[in-house]
Amino acid sequence: MKFFNFHLMPYAHADLAAIADNGSAWVTYSNSHYHPEKGAELYHDYLDQMEFADQLGFDGVCLNEHHQTAYGLMPIPGVIAGALSRSVKRAKIAILGRALPLTNNPLNIAEEYAMLDNITQGRLIAGFVRGIGAEYHASGVNPAESQERFAEAHDLIVRAWTEPGPFAYESKHYQFRYVNTWPRPYQTPHPPIWIPSQGSASTIRWAAKMRYTYAQTLSPIAAVARFFQLYRDEAEKAGYEASPDQLAWSNTIYVGETDKKAVREAKPHLEALVNYFLKMPTEMLLPPGYTDAASMKRVRAVKVTGKTQSLEELMASGVVIVGGPETVREKLAEYQDLAGFNTSLTKTQFGTLPNEMARANMTAIAEEILPAFREREPRPAPKQAAE
Repeated sequence: MKFFNFHLMPYAHADLAAIADNGSAWVTYSNSHYHPEKGAELYHDYLDQMEFADQLGFDGVCLNEHHQTAYGLMPIPGVIAGALSRSVKRAKIAILGRALPLTNNPLNIAEEYAMLDNITQGRLIAGFVRGIGAEYHASGVNPAESQERFAEAHDLIVRAWTEPGPFAYESKHYQFRYVNTWPRPYQTPHPPIWIPSQGSASTIRWAAKMRYTYAQTLSPIAAVARFFQLYRDEAEKAGYEASPDQLAWSNTIYVGETDKKAVREAKPHLEALVNYFLKMPTEMLLPPGYTDAASMKRVRAVKVTGKTQSLEELMASGVVIVGGPETVREKLAEYQDLAGFNTSLTKTQFGTLPNEMARANMTAIAEEILPAFREREPRPAPKQAAE
């Protein structure tokens, strides 16, 4: 199994009571609560943590894009990726991902990713997302146009990477007289494309058809297993057998000296993540027109946003893994076999977790967990029908 250190870069100094009073840490939580001196220190701590992940032997570091929220301080993940592109010497840099429908010029993303791919000499993973519903409130983009804009932007970017220019591009939402991207990507034909998702069936089907790596975001492990089975089923329809390497699970792991101590240490910080940083009303997560009714029902059934949950409940449903080294190894192996993935996108810092605790957790994972899984692949489990 491969392990990527997935960082959300939260504003760990957020006033949790103010978030509760506001009802969400997204869009309407005033930026008057942001203190630049503290934020600047967090940026440097988080960059140091991702560089430390490279030194510890993680296979990659992961970034993502969110806007107008204390949940994550990466409205432009390419800035962070640029800062890491020379200091991270060995690990891959995965941007999971850029929200394609939010941009009016997808060629900027094609150029940004191509630059990063050249600077890292082929260590970039290009993640594409539609962006969660809150992003549409923040950007003013009509969520009903999300899927169309995503498809057109994706096609334009891939063509810009792979077809000699200049050529013209005309679609409903994007029109360019000249497409002639400089530089071209370092990797041939282009960087690997990964598609993270909350569980939209249409996204899973499309990712399988395109043979892109699919990454399932924060969900109970039983739901993750169903989503991954849907991917495998769709791959079979497309005429190939999906590899476990095409499936990545975004999780949170905390390793302590003992189970009891790990729970005590992680509890306030993971509950801050789920019950404050992630919390948002349904109309913000899934605005009208963003997805079809069936997918909306499926996502609402499994997502932790909007629900107040204890760490113990999160552990019981397999959303997070917290415990001593042996417990974490046992749970991760169980979940790998159940869902059939071969990449772990692991949040080692979460919510309000302080820098020193995050680094201790990273070290424990590198020393106690990674070696046991380096050569491990998922063991076949009884096939279950995807919902």
